[in-house]
Amino acid sequence: MKLARMQTPQGVVSGQYKDGILTTDSGEYIIGRDGSLTYPCSPSALYCVGRNFAETLDQMDYERPEEPDFFLKPPAALVGPGQPVVYPEWSDELTYAGELVAVIDQRCHSVAPDKVPDIVRGYTVMNDIDALDQQGRTARKAFDTSAPLGPWIETDLNPHDIEMETVINGETRQSARTAQMLFSPHEIISYLSKRFTLRPGDAIAFGSPANPGTVSPGDTIEITYDGVGTLSNDVVAPQN
Repeated sequence: MKLARMQTPQGVVSGQYKDGILTTDSGEYIIGRDGSLTYPCSPSALYCVGRNFAETLDQMDYERPEEPDFFLKPPAALVGPGQPVVYPEWSDELTYAGELVAVIDQRCHSVAPDKVPDIVRGYTVMNDIDALDQQGRTARKAFDTSAPLGPWIETDLNPHDIEMETVINGETRQSARTAQMLFSPHEIISYLSKRFTLRPGDAIAFGSPANPGTVSPGDTIEITYDGVGTLSNDVVAPQN
């Protein structure tokens, strides 16, 4: 089942998505006619894990972490599918990262790995936009439109060995399987739950395979995780 949120002139509505129709408690909404899809959850925080693929360690000359290496993005970074990624005027080196994301379904703390499926609503996709020429992770990764998320939450998914790819203007730039992760999704969620009380709607991103390039205004980024869907966003120049 796919769970989605739609931005309408009257506000955001939530429901089950199928074939361009969002079915809610108050009726049906047609994508495009009644509104557009927006990010599929409203997290209090986005927990993002880095250095979680061996090929990324090789590319960036990182040491293998002994435990999940994480950082946070604020809710202000969120944009939905089809919404623009604004190229920051203060950066000259913007890149991307196609990541699988778990969405938490209930308030929880200290969850054992084998109990993680009980507290996960489902999975979606995030683009971890990164201004590489800035100092420190917060400056690089925690700015407006740096966290495209969507297009929906897939509730029926085993996240442990699925294929992904990132395509820029029709060219495949990333290709991997989640089985190549150093820490599995369940291990990561359990690890973070021992440090934070997770809340419904919180999003946890599991990292990205090696990233072979940057993007410019005019580029289209499409990230696909099999069994979930494709998140697509255009990069645009900043408004003066």
